[in-house]
Amino acid sequence: MIEGRATRYAQTADGLNVAFQTVGQGPDVVFIPWILNHVEALWDDIDVARFRSRMASFSRLIILDQRGSGLSDPVPLNDLPTLEMFVEDVRAVLDAVESERTVLVGWNDGGLIALLFAATYPGRVTGVVLLDGYARITDADDGYRGLSDRATVIDGTRAFAAAWGSGDAVNVWAPSFQNDQAFRERLARIERMSMSPGSAISTVEMINVDLDVRPILTAIQAPTLVLEHESPWIKSLEPFEQPTIGNSQRTGRLGFYIAEHIEGARYVNLGRGDTLYWAGDAERILDEIEEFVTGERSVGTVDRFLATVLFTDIVNSTQLAADLGDRRWRDLLIAHHERATRQIERFRGRIVKTTGDGVLATFDGPARAIRCACSLRDGLVGLGLQLRAGLHTGEIEEMNGDIGGIAVHIAARVEALAQPGEVLVSRTVVDLVAGSGIEFQDRGEHSLKGVPGIWRVFAVGS
Repeated sequence: MIEGRATRYAQTADGLNVAFQTVGQGPDVVFIPWILNHVEALWDDIDVARFRSRMASFSRLIILDQRGSGLSDPVPLNDLPTLEMFVEDVRAVLDAVESERTVLVGWNDGGLIALLFAATYPGRVTGVVLLDGYARITDADDGYRGLSDRATVIDGTRAFAAAWGSGDAVNVWAPSFQNDQAFRERLARIERMSMSPGSAISTVEMINVDLDVRPILTAIQAPTLVLEHESPWIKSLEPFEQPTIGNSQRTGRLGFYIAEHIEGARYVNLGRGDTLYWAGDAERILDEIEEFVTGERSVGTVDRFLATVLFTDIVNSTQLAADLGDRRWRDLLIAHHERATRQIERFRGRIVKTTGDGVLATFDGPARAIRCACSLRDGLVGLGLQLRAGLHTGEIEEMNGDIGGIAVHIAARVEALAQPGEVLVSRTVVDLVAGSGIEFQDRGEHSLKGVPGIWRVFAVGS
């Protein structure tokens, strides 16, 4: 039995080496994210690592690089793998880890592999989870309505694949992050590490244009969970009628067709959101998968305590990124994050997460939080950057490494009101640091979006 984060190789029947890792303990779960994967390097991305770690908390998670991607053997562009070959990669890995029965989780195009594997090897599959998957992506002559007609899908697929390695796919997979330059750069790096541009273009076009696994859906015997977003990239679909599966409403989406044609399948409409699996509502997705795999959801450890919440943001970051170019902007962000980390640690705070071009941190003392914010602001002047910051003190909830609660929302809204170079705080913070010698300037009363009442905010004196 192979456990741990070490990368291993399984050899397929046709002699190729497929890289894989196993992490965690519990029921076997194979995660298939198709071509967007690198078993080692993606652990360096905080959001992907969080997603993987959560899955490994309730399973023995098996991750692999399909042939031609990541650390697995490359394949010639004039002899691309078939869907059956990708299924063989999964089978070889399961044999290598001595997995007799497993749950298959397929994201996006990876759902095609999960479906074909489940139909081919029903005795080895305990369940199938499809996340924003499909059985066929183009319209068909038999009346099936896919994303669009074949010619339109070909044009869109070629444009999508031609931009491989740039991060522009964020506009398709995670539109709520499309103005987040740091997120775009992270996605670009993941694309480049996952597969070469030539392989990506050829593979995506082969998959998206003509593959059709609809005939095998009735052969799926394992319990199946279909999770689907109402994402902007398929808004060209006209609404269908609204028949129901259980308590779910039909949304006119490609995943719903799958749920209709697999006996006993459960369909969950995730609503409008980002389809990139580690972005957006990842925790809700993981809750659904955990319940499907284990039969119950973990409540998680929730801590409630008083803290001062700090949000920071680099002023005019989008324009700066465009002016400087990707490499210089990335280097500048790295320098910013390093300085922010040092200063927050110096003032005994804790970084909860980076927010693209800023940070979210908590402190157990409001005066130290203010002094840290001012130090961050002043320290970035040497980098040619302007910072804005917002602070509020209140009760927060900490769960699975993240924080929530109304205090977090208030701090974020206060930060949004700040002018370049300004550190704004709520009246609560001002009252708590009375006698500290910190001076404030009244910035008036404001309505904070999504927060009840009228809030008075103050700027920290320079």
